[in-house]
Amino acid sequence: MMNINQYPQNNHLLIHIVLLFTVLLLTGCSSIQVGRDFDVKAFENMAKVDKTTKIQVRAVLGLPKSSGVSINRNGERLVEWVYFYVTGKMSAMDDAALKVLQVRFQENGKLHSYNWSNSEKK
Repeated sequence: MMNINQYPQNNHLLIHIVLLFTVLLLTGCSSIQVGRDFDVKAFENMAKVDKTTKIQVRAVLGLPKSSGVSINRNGERLVEWVYFYVTGKMSAMDDAALKVLQVRFQENGKLHSYNWSNSEKK
């Protein structure tokens, strides 16, 4: 009959297996959050095409999570800011909530257009 205490490597293996199982169990129950929540309604209430500025948008929404350039059909180059927020549980990512807002500005810094989507369950 073998005594586990005779072989220290068996104890280490058992400890590693228990730790791995514990980490996987905790990860499956944990929540995830990516990005920063933002108020789409507050943005929509202040957003006016050709009038609202980047400074005004930043005052309501904060800094964008990413920015880039988009070119519209007539070749106009637009600065695009993207805001996003994702929440959910690691064990049920199908039920995660995703909110995305894309804001486009003309070269003069005025609002050109925007679109947003929201996957939150009502």
